[in-house]
Amino acid sequence: MADAIYVGGLLVATPLLDDPNFRRSVVLVLEHDDDGGTLGVVLNRPSDITVTQVLPVWDALVSGPSVLFEGGPVQTDSALALAAVRSGEEPLGWRRLHSGRPAVSRLGTVDLDAPPEILAGEISQMRIFAGYAGWTSGQLENEVQEGAWYVVDSEPGDTFHPDPSTLWRSVLRRQQGELAMVATYPDDPKLN
Repeated sequence: MADAIYVGGLLVATPLLDDPNFRRSVVLVLEHDDDGGTLGVVLNRPSDITVTQVLPVWDALVSGPSVLFEGGPVQTDSALALAAVRSGEEPLGWRRLHSGRPAVSRLGTVDLDAPPEILAGEISQMRIFAGYAGWTSGQLENEVQEGAWYVVDSEPGDTFHPDPSTLWRSVLRRQQGELAMVATYPDDPKLN
């Protein structure tokens, strides 16, 4: 388990968090500043809306499933794209997440107003998110203290996990000690 919230780290909803926006969610932290707050996207909420329906020019570059992901409850009418690049270079139309952590060294945001052909040869994986999750300064830290979130390290495969429905359990299962046991927590504890 990570000690502090950092860009590129994960926030994993604890079983106590029953807010429908975040229940059993895994959030990748994209921005974190002690004075300005935190911004991230939910990695494991694919929607029923295909990329072709909303941003058809980007569909060929999106990693499966080729749908929009529900990034969070803030500005759900806007889109944000994350992409991994093949090399360590910063291609035009792509901005690296400033983390310093190896797991996210080739991960960044994509300018969806840029022509896709500029990035076509550079991107190895990409997902598009409708909306994002946001916390004001100190708000997320309070939620962590109250037991709503686990703060854990990310691994390279987390952002583009092939089966988003298993990501919550997968991230918890690889943790040390008692936290790994949480992965077996039933969906509905009343049925246990």
